[in-house]
Amino acid sequence: MIKPINTDRMSLSIPSDPATPADSQVVTDLLDTLASHKKDCVGMAANMIGVNKQIIAVNVGMVNVPMINPKILSKTEPFTVSEGCLSLQGERETTRYKNIKVSFQDQNFKPHTQEFNGFVAEIIQHEIDHFDGTLI
Repeated sequence: MIKPINTDRMSLSIPSDPATPADSQVVTDLLDTLASHKKDCVGMAANMIGVNKQIIAVNVGMVNVPMINPKILSKTEPFTVSEGCLSLQGERETTRYKNIKVSFQDQNFKPHTQEFNGFVAEIIQHEIDHFDGTLI
């Protein structure tokens, strides 16, 4: 189900809890909401739809990929970039890494480890920042 975008800075600043199989509807809602914003959004964290769980959805080419409880295992080649967020107005400068290695669970809670680079890596880093309540 498509959910409204949370723009409340206070609730966006609350750290997220690990997701469990009981949160499977949140994954579906996040994917639906990201798809509905495909013209202006390439990634979304669950707190952006009002749920403080460690779930993100990232646009990878033509597919939106859910990642549950993602953790960045390694990162290389830092760079500075200006980013926006659907939940906040304007853009802010931050440091990202060109290459990252991430462990995560898929929608069936099967574990994966994968390397990402470029813009997809940047999106994943931005969304994982939401877990700590970091607003970019």
